[in-house]
Amino acid sequence: LVMKKLPVTVLSGFLGAGKTTLLNHILHNKENLKVAVIVNDMSEVNIDAQLVKKEYTLSRTEEKLVEMTNGCICCTLREDLMLEVEKLAKENRFDYLLIESTGISEPIPVAQTFSFVNEEGNIDLSRFSYIDTMVTVVDSFNFFKDFGSAKTLREQNLSDLENDNRTIVNLLVDQVEFANVIILNKTDLVSIRSLEFLRASIKKLNPVAKIITSISGKVNPNEIMNTGLFNYEEAENSAGWIRELEGIHTPETEEYGISSFVFRDPRPFHPNRLWNFFTSDFPANIIRSKGLLWMASRPEQAINWSQAGGSMKAEGAGVWWASMPLSERMTFNNFVEFQDIIEERWTSNFGDRLNELVFIEKKQKFWKSLKSAFVQMMRL
Repeated sequence: LVMKKLPVTVLSGFLGAGKTTLLNHILHNKENLKVAVIVNDMSEVNIDAQLVKKEYTLSRTEEKLVEMTNGCICCTLREDLMLEVEKLAKENRFDYLLIESTGISEPIPVAQTFSFVNEEGNIDLSRFSYIDTMVTVVDSFNFFKDFGSAKTLREQNLSDLENDNRTIVNLLVDQVEFANVIILNKTDLVSIRSLEFLRASIKKLNPVAKIITSISGKVNPNEIMNTGLFNYEEAENSAGWIRELEGIHTPETEEYGISSFVFRDPRPFHPNRLWNFFTSDFPANIIRSKGLLWMASRPEQAINWSQAGGSMKAEGAGVWWASMPLSERMTFNNFVEFQDIIEERWTSNFGDRLNELVFIEKKQKFWKSLKSAFVQMMRL
């Protein structure tokens, strides 16, 4: 008996977005496919699993429900997930697998699980199954409210993991940026204008995903199963900010007032002025910004900047090549391999140091004043 690889759709989305409702709808309308389901829930009493069980598995024998309580699909349960997927695939009686992630898990680690080989070499999911589609369900009614919050998951009592400092907005962005299919759910709760604005914003965050709308998770199963859309490399590079930096622009979002611009300048920022800008003068209409920057006070240090809604983060991203002599640079494989590309952008004054930031903004065309503000911030 030849074992066919089991295709998988992963459902992500913040708590309350409607993943379980969508799952139930798919199970009722799956057109003769034998579907296995893995549900992962944070709560002690696994309400989602109860719901799916009650709705479905008790009445039809070919369904199989695997419950994974105790935590996060992306860390503690990675091995459980692998073993479970392998077991289901080896049974060779299912046509499809649906995995519902917890509302606070990021999609990337789940996707990585399918290409991960453990140290013993006895777990390698790519032999038995593959990700077909990564789906993110968005709550059309609450998305901008959650997006505007700078609160962490722990502050909202949504995570009990000790070192979990993730903000709600960064989680939302991760879920949107790494999807092939984005379902704008609960569209009956918002106006047409609000929905179009949401669609334009989501499109700017992820220009390549297919965006569909739904009420109560009612979508055609063919939109999210057996689509063949998922490719890890493409998904990793689908985020709007990456595409903007590469010069791939999505202009159709501009009619709803969502626009973007890239700021590039090799001169260093004045540290105090930059700090004041980020802490006091940062425009509220910027929904996403990301990139690398450097300051006059730390000439060797490259700084990674990331902002989504009300959440901002600046952290070290390593050192600039220009901070060391050529003889030292040549001892790094990374430099030798990409020397041509690195030196192509080299300037006599600053070497490879470069401020390169992309901003996605709504409503005001703010970038001209922002550009002059940046130039002011570079006056040392």
